Amino acid sequence: MEALGIPNLNTLSSSNLRQCRARFIGKHCLESSASSPLKFKPNFTESRRRCSRTRMSAVEDDDPARQMKEMAEARKRWEALLREGKVKALSPREAGYAIQLSNKPLLDVRPSAEHQKAWVKGSEWIPIFEVDNSFDPGTISRKITNFMMGGWWSGVPTLSYNSQFLPKVEEKFPKDIDLIVACQKGLRSLAACEQLYNAGYKNLFWVQGGLEAAEEEDLEREGPVPFKFAGIGGVSEFLGWTDQQRVAAAKEGWQYRLVFSARLIGLFILADALFIGAQQGARYLQELRSH
Repeated sequence: MEALGIPNLNTLSSSNLRQCRARFIGKHCLESSASSPLKFKPNFTESRRRCSRTRMSAVEDDDPARQMKEMAEARKRWEALLREGKVKALSPREAGYAIQLSNKPLLDVRPSAEHQKAWVKGSEWIPIFEVDNSFDPGTISRKITNFMMGGWWSGVPTLSYNSQFLPKVEEKFPKDIDLIVACQKGLRSLAACEQLYNAGYKNLFWVQGGLEAAEEEDLEREGPVPFKFAGIGGVSEFLGWTDQQRVAAAKEGWQYRLVFSARLIGLFILADALFIGAQQGARYLQELRSH
């Protein structure tokens, strides 16, 4: 350990341990890519082609088989980026240490629907995919498909690729900077890292598991809800049937469960009232016709 420049952890206090670990992450780990340049020549033609594929997969829902194939290919590319050391992985806690003690910037690439619920204090928000609020025929069709395929339950909105993602990042950050990239679960941030690497950013650090994997003490949060709840929505959130809410219910006890049990009972009462109202309305219309 001492040979690597790391003191004996058994002799450190809790406070010193956190500081040493942060310094090691923020200095040694984050500067490793600068001291050991990668033998990789960016292929900007390939970069544009991959960006095009990303945009196509975000806006076309008519060929699920092709999308699954493209996602499998993308995962292989992302795994190669991590395996070859072109992108470094950090846990949320390590990212928090690097931000607080080494002043490393964090790029939040989540859509606004997630970012507005919770964000890291001092982070820069530039979404790689954004909520699609247009109302052209193609978008309306995609929104209907998304809703019918589970959007009503999960609350996941229809997203489209943000064509200004790379220009805005390049405007904000120089390409030689140590940049930490995060999303909600870790998938979209890997896609962002691939695009950024192909655009010339070589000191990239990916938050493994995304902000959803962070504990409250890992990162300094701003916003109305914990990071773990920023990615949930829809009927499943309303009824408390998401994995995140189940974990919270197990910790907080019966009072937490009572709130969602009351919502479920209220939903059944509303459905019953609507059913009875529909029956009464049909009977009333039938009587009007008979007269």
